[in-house]
Amino acid sequence: MAERISALAGNYNPGRFGSVGDIGVTLCEVPNLTLSQVAAWPDTLASVGAKAAAAVGAKNAPGPGQAMVGGDGAVLRIEPLKFWIVGAAAPGLDPDDGAALDLSHSRTHLRISGPQAATLLNRHLPLDLRDISFPVGSVASSAFDHVGVTLWRSEASFELFLPRGFALSLWQVLLLGAAQFGGQISD
Repeated sequence: MAERISALAGNYNPGRFGSVGDIGVTLCEVPNLTLSQVAAWPDTLASVGAKAAAAVGAKNAPGPGQAMVGGDGAVLRIEPLKFWIVGAAAPGLDPDDGAALDLSHSRTHLRISGPQAATLLNRHLPLDLRDISFPVGSVASSAFDHVGVTLWRSEASFELFLPRGFALSLWQVLLLGAAQFGGQISD
């Protein structure tokens, strides 16, 4: 297996930055991402969804735009017939049922948390991130500075999946925006 090197290598400097006072936004790159995409055919959606949920130890497959967390990871319903499996290997699928693709090296996973996290993200994503509109467990594909990204609201934070080739430039935009709230980069 190829050695994984962060797209942010050399530009990831843990510590505090920006405004003095309370920390409003904490940014963290989640290392060693395990991410697979599982696609079903219309008539196999239920069975493939059940296999995806079982792969992470979740009870059920999520509905469109939703995530289910299990003991081994999470399954995100990113499109009507597609799931992302985060943190666990994709299930084996018969080609008549669907297809699986490893996306681990193609994305950078950022975790954005803190009392101003939604405000920071709302300045870059055309999504309503208020609790009532985008509650915990929500998933959306969107655009961040004309780059397609996927956002998942987990229990404690926003999980942002960026294409690896754009990760550094989007990281720099996030740092500039977070500085006004008092930012922190976690180890």
